[in-house]
Amino acid sequence: MVTANPYQQYQQNVINTSTPQELTLMLYNGLVKFLKLGIEAIEENNPQSAHNNIIKAQNIIEEFMSTLNMDYDISKNLYSIYEYMNWQLVNANIKKDKAAIEEVVVFAEDLRNTWSQAMKLAKNRQTVNK
Repeated sequence: MVTANPYQQYQQNVINTSTPQELTLMLYNGLVKFLKLGIEAIEENNPQSAHNNIIKAQNIIEEFMSTLNMDYDISKNLYSIYEYMNWQLVNANIKKDKAAIEEVVVFAEDLRNTWSQAMKLAKNRQTVNK
C-alpha cells in the first residue's frame, strides 16, 4: 500500500472539505501563482518552466470557462474576459512575453479579489440572517 506524504493528505482533505466557493478561490489563487511563476521563469531564461506554468494557468482558465452557467449575462461577460486572458497566455507562451502575462495577472488578481470580497459579503449576510 502506497501512502501519500502528510502534506498531500492535508491538501486532499482541504479539497474534500471545501465549499465550491472556497474551491473557486483556491483556483484563483493557483492561477495567480502559476502566472507569477511563469513570469519568474521568463526572467530566469527558463522557457520550459515558463511553458509549464503558463499551461497550468491556462488549464485553470479553461476550467473557469467550462463551468460557467451561460444563462446569466455575467457569465457571458466572464467568459469573454477568460477568453481574452487565455488568448494572451497562448501568445505569451509562444513569444515568452512577460508583459502579456503581467497583464493577465492584473485580471486574475482583480477577479480573485472580487470573488473573495463576494464570499465575505455572502458570509456576513448569512450571519445577519441567522
